[in-house]
Amino acid sequence: MTHGIGRVEATRPCLRPPSVLTVLTALATTILMALATTITPAAAHHVGAYVPKDNAVTTNFKQVKFSVQARKFDVALRLFETGALRAEMRAHAATLPAGLEDGTRAALAASDGPEVERRLMIFFSALARDLALEADRRLAEAGSTATSRAATGRKFLEAIWRYYNLVDFAVAMRDNKTSVAVRLAFDEAETYVKPSTGAAAPADPARLRPPLQRIAQVLSTLIEASSTQARRDS
Repeated sequence: MTHGIGRVEATRPCLRPPSVLTVLTALATTILMALATTITPAAAHHVGAYVPKDNAVTTNFKQVKFSVQARKFDVALRLFETGALRAEMRAHAATLPAGLEDGTRAALAASDGPEVERRLMIFFSALARDLALEADRRLAEAGSTATSRAATGRKFLEAIWRYYNLVDFAVAMRDNKTSVAVRLAFDEAETYVKPSTGAAAPADPARLRPPLQRIAQVLSTLIEASSTQARRDS
């Protein structure tokens, strides 16, 4: 739940060489596109063989992450300041831990890779949590058919995984039980929006709500614990 990479347009010949930011951003883009074409369905988590497509937010996240891993923190900071990732943080400020945007920027300015990773983990976990909560609310509405509820469930599961998948490794490194709990709940939820064997109708979308609620609860606990640690370490 939703949220490419822009193409370089033809321009007039430029007498100046491209900036470091331009070169590194282009390199990051090339690597991301190469990775996207080499990932197999077996390597990617679901929905089914679903491979989440990037939007502006996830693309900007990967560019920032690549720059941090390359220890190009000045580039990462500029990409964050001008990109969709920061704009999305501002758009969701009301449901995020206080100071998350400022703390992320400060960590980038201080060249603190682990802190950048932790704060981005909190952010994308919060996006996934909010999507799970919204999905639960939508599925609780009366009047929809089983087919439409299954379609709604699939749409939200795809969006949840698009964001959570970005930070699952960071979550697992800090709290493997949380990572396992989210994955198990997600897998269970997925079974309720698939057609039954040999049937045209969805299995049972009404049972989708409990695993969605578990995803939201587990991620809320993770966000609170990680935010408390961030405040304690600051």
